[in-house]
Amino acid sequence: MRVFATLRCLRPRLLPTLAVLLLVPSFISFGQWQWKKAADKQALQSLLDNRGAELPVQMPLTAADPESLRYRRVVARGVYDEQRQILIDNRIHREQAGYHVLTPLRLAGSEMRVLVNRGWVPALADHSRWPQVTTPAGSQEIEGTAVVPGTRYLTLAPDSAAGGGWQTVWQNLDMARYRQTVSFPVQPVVIELSPASGAGGFVRQWPRPDERIERHLGYAYQWWGFAAATLIIWLVLTVRAARQRLVNSPS
Repeated sequence: MRVFATLRCLRPRLLPTLAVLLLVPSFISFGQWQWKKAADKQALQSLLDNRGAELPVQMPLTAADPESLRYRRVVARGVYDEQRQILIDNRIHREQAGYHVLTPLRLAGSEMRVLVNRGWVPALADHSRWPQVTTPAGSQEIEGTAVVPGTRYLTLAPDSAAGGGWQTVWQNLDMARYRQTVSFPVQPVVIELSPASGAGGFVRQWPRPDERIERHLGYAYQWWGFAAATLIIWLVLTVRAARQRLVNSPS
């Protein structure tokens, strides 16, 4: 009987109730967003594992569908075009800043190029200068994994070229911009050079697609915990207020 009496005295306050109605769905939505990010990373890792177990495919000489090549082991033969090489800034290896070296490979028998990520090199103490990297001459046999460059990235400042010349250092790989800058066709994927390859590579410890997936799962549980805690606190305070009204009400 006391429970029913308490329920009859429930009079949720307007502002706290509105706050709960706003916060709880938001917290749940944030949790679902983080959960989806974890699921997407896991799906990409599964794709990499499955395609990595398949035999390598030859890099096409004509423009390819990037999704058909994503995470496939590929082989290519050609000559490096050092003149259109770029360095991707702010790449970290063992807590040291540096660059990824991306060099276009002109595929044998074609004008088509494919960018080859040859790995990481350390930055100089004077960051206004960049390291001079060596590029092997002559025909190269490339083996690695095809990755599709991202399109979402943070640009801290606009890239600019001194005197209108070739811009060597880029903050991010903007494939659309690169293709507009050069005069030759470029495949829509990048080959991450295999650590076993001897085709002019540097430090090559490529991140896994599911890297830090636990962080996203942890954030998801945290957001859902906020939703549950908010609802419980509102419910406890509302019931406590109802019981106080019941005690104070005349018999």
